[in-house]
Amino acid sequence: MKLLKIKKENLSDFLDNLRGSYRLYGPVWQEGIVHFMQIENPADIDLSFQNSRLSPKSLFLPQSERMFEYSLDPTREDADILKEVSKDYSPCAVIGIRPCDARAFELVDVNFETPEFSDPWWVKARDSTTLVGLGCTTPYSTCFCTSVGGGPFDEAGLDVLLTETDDAFLVMVLTQKGESLFQAAKTVGPAEEDLIQRATAIRQAAEDRVVSKIETSRLAELDTLALYEAEFWEEVHFACINCGICTFLCPTCWCFDIQDETYGRAGDRLRNWDSCMFPLFTLHASGHNPRGEKIQRVRQRFMHKLKYYVDKYKNGVACVGCGRCVQECPVNIDIRLVCRSMNDYNNQSKL
Repeated sequence: MKLLKIKKENLSDFLDNLRGSYRLYGPVWQEGIVHFMQIENPADIDLSFQNSRLSPKSLFLPQSERMFEYSLDPTREDADILKEVSKDYSPCAVIGIRPCDARAFELVDVNFETPEFSDPWWVKARDSTTLVGLGCTTPYSTCFCTSVGGGPFDEAGLDVLLTETDDAFLVMVLTQKGESLFQAAKTVGPAEEDLIQRATAIRQAAEDRVVSKIETSRLAELDTLALYEAEFWEEVHFACINCGICTFLCPTCWCFDIQDETYGRAGDRLRNWDSCMFPLFTLHASGHNPRGEKIQRVRQRFMHKLKYYVDKYKNGVACVGCGRCVQECPVNIDIRLVCRSMNDYNNQSKL
């Protein structure tokens, strides 16, 4: 690990120099909301945000993505042939991503890159991208990242981690990708001991501000069928309106649908985000729907994140504690309380 320093006054110049070699993405305020967008002017990047409302998972899994294109024109030689849509996989750098969101990418990797199967679009996008994280100095009251293996300055999944101080950023270079990003940087120098000490104090203070906790220690040992049939699901699902906000905001939700759309004699095959909370998600062509009731869909969401994922991958829960679903749920369903009911199930605890 290498420790460097970027003065705040030099950050725009540093990013501007990167634009010659990298496509840049970063947090931009747009109509009162922070989005991770491609950057043409480094001055547009605003690192003063707490966190984005939407997770940056769309950088690797766009909300709607063209996969193939085809023609139905019989006069063309390529009629009725699916052709892969060309995509830009040139080097990309994401500036200012929060550690919880970077950690989420590693949890989602297990779905898109396995020993048997590999999703080429996800893998190529991941391989071409350098993640420059920004430590979280002011976590929300709903954040519980420290309970699920992360933290406001967690290094998992990152190539570089920035710690903001009054006048400069401490730069922790964590991987070879991170090394490459800073090789030709003229506005970056070695970190002084004073900066390192200040950054260490800031990191510790941020850890102490994460006061929301959940307990997951018993999830792996619980009987899956017994938990599936637990009586508390009746209470959990009661207020849910199946709007899907929780899954669309979640950085570890990966469900998608594939559709063909035809315009005249040309068409596209698209991959679109979908949600286990939607009634049509599991609808079969026969008309049968194995999760036709709301309680079944709500239970599926929590069981997948907090039990099925735990049992299958054995690397913790499929949640990074970002708190987005807690903040934005219109009927105040709280994953922290659901997790407590699941983890304490033998005690017959109620929400």
